[in-house]
Amino acid sequence: MPQARTATRTRWTNWAGNQSAHPARAVTPGTAEELAKEILRAADGGRTVKAVGSGHSFTSIASAGDGVLVRPHAMTAVRGVDRENGTVTVEAGLPLHRLNRVLAAAGLSLTNMGDIEVQTAAGATSTGTHGTGRDSASLAAQLRGLEIVLADGSIRRCSPTENARLFEGARLGLGALGVITALTFAVEPAFLLTAHEQPMGFDEVLERLDDLTAVNEHFEFYWFPHTSRCSTKRNNRSQGPAAPLPRFKEWLEDDFLSNTVWEGACRVGRRFPAAVPAIAAVASRAWSDRSYTDTAYRVFTSPRTVRFTEMEYAVPREAVGDVLRELRAMVERSDWRISFPVEVRFAPADDLWLSTAHGRDTAYIAVHLYRGTAEQGYFTAVEQLMTAHRGRPHWGKLHTRDAEYLAGAYPRFADFTALRDEVDPDRRFGNDHLRRVLGA
Repeated sequence: MPQARTATRTRWTNWAGNQSAHPARAVTPGTAEELAKEILRAADGGRTVKAVGSGHSFTSIASAGDGVLVRPHAMTAVRGVDRENGTVTVEAGLPLHRLNRVLAAAGLSLTNMGDIEVQTAAGATSTGTHGTGRDSASLAAQLRGLEIVLADGSIRRCSPTENARLFEGARLGLGALGVITALTFAVEPAFLLTAHEQPMGFDEVLERLDDLTAVNEHFEFYWFPHTSRCSTKRNNRSQGPAAPLPRFKEWLEDDFLSNTVWEGACRVGRRFPAAVPAIAAVASRAWSDRSYTDTAYRVFTSPRTVRFTEMEYAVPREAVGDVLRELRAMVERSDWRISFPVEVRFAPADDLWLSTAHGRDTAYIAVHLYRGTAEQGYFTAVEQLMTAHRGRPHWGKLHTRDAEYLAGAYPRFADFTALRDEVDPDRRFGNDHLRRVLGA
């Protein structure tokens, strides 16, 4: 059996570059058994253990501090496809972009996903990664089972019928209960989506929002601060035939304009903030009306190379109009210069203990700042607005909420922390961030 690779005193930095750590050592186990040995070795040395995938969280949730950093990149196998039961089992380190292509080759698909596919399977589910959907929820809600290594080195398999309580907590577990080594997703036969992207005014979007979210399977929109313009996107299943964007048009609009040109515009806005409103006016008009039909994952996801920091809150669906109008008024009366659009998505209520959509139909409102841009008080004021409307912060995105606030926001919060006390009483998988959001 191959031995886990080990490196000492490495530096870890997340995707956005706003979080870093210097763990005592980094390990890359190839099996759950190798991982169990590393966890026990860390315990003998009095060190904590944190797993990190692509580092796409903006918080320090995956920071190993001066403990042991676990990289899952040697655990990327597809363990099995069960067509009869509609599931696929993959190892924790498999990136979503590879999972999507494995499924497509087998004629299968996830039901829903977010718009970025660089995350590892375990990292995405553990932090509540989601897309937008009228009826379909987050990636974690699509889990049917998982394998996890606990603080005592035991390897547990869990599902709704096996170690069910552990499954309820661990499928969106923040890395606080153990290290996930494999996941079983529900899948379905591959399908096509037709995307219709259309510019629309801010007031018109809000006036038509109930209809837009009811009629379309997947609806989202972007509002450009300093303007009254939005870009909307409607994704619905199609019988085909496939009619993807021409390759050159796709490269021009989704790569060159949305990444290369946008990067340049953001740099100008960062250096000359007074130019941001003019840049926003031009950018908001650059989004054209277009439609295309393609494989689901190609419609759900898009390339993102421009680096930023992000805050996202989930608010009750019925509050989204009021929240967005207040946010627009805040921008208009402030001196902020916001180059990134505000992203708005939707999800149905679910039953995951720590899901931001737990027990209520939800709207997600995400705000961004280009890397290196001064915060200006933007995120602080947005957070105050969101919490005034019973907002729940995305677990992988910037926020300042603590365990006291979150305990009041999640009906099953105490169940999760009680489970954590049972499976990790010594906080082998803890760090400063988890102490803040979950308590000691």
